[in-house]
Amino acid sequence: MIVLFLAEGFEEIEALATLDILRRAGLTVQTVGVPGREVKGAHGVTVTADVTAGEIDTDGVEMVVLPGGPGTPNLEASETVQRFIDYAVQNDLWLGAICAAPSILGHKGLLAGKKAVCYPGYEPELKGAQVGSTSVSIDGRIITGNGPGASFAFGLELAAALAGREKAEQVKSGMQIR
Repeated sequence: MIVLFLAEGFEEIEALATLDILRRAGLTVQTVGVPGREVKGAHGVTVTADVTAGEIDTDGVEMVVLPGGPGTPNLEASETVQRFIDYAVQNDLWLGAICAAPSILGHKGLLAGKKAVCYPGYEPELKGAQVGSTSVSIDGRIITGNGPGASFAFGLELAAALAGREKAEQVKSGMQIR
């Protein structure tokens, strides 16, 4: 199962495009509202999460995904989000973070010596990372994306990590992504 966290102020396209791609790939994704089930995005789109931060546990988790946007500090302040990141690291699971959200991983020291990307201006927050200029970066079990425009590429890389490259390519083709 993939856990995709939604905190107040999340970047809608990063969360919803990623969610859509992962589900098209046949993967089980649970959206988790921080702190409640109704979560308002950065551009006023309210999403009803599958569960709340208080209702989720780590059983069966294979990947943790963090969309960015101005709500990133709300994600970072969540004890549940922090616990899931720690669980992913301790169990060698996949971590995905896009836009401003890689800063959360940087603050935890998880990007030191790793390749990563983020939204312009957040580079100093990726403590010790080798910050690249690509849309998406993969280093070990960490996948980072640089912003809303990278949402499709980010989602496809997450899908490839769990469902395989062939399945990700099928989703890409079906969505007419060039």
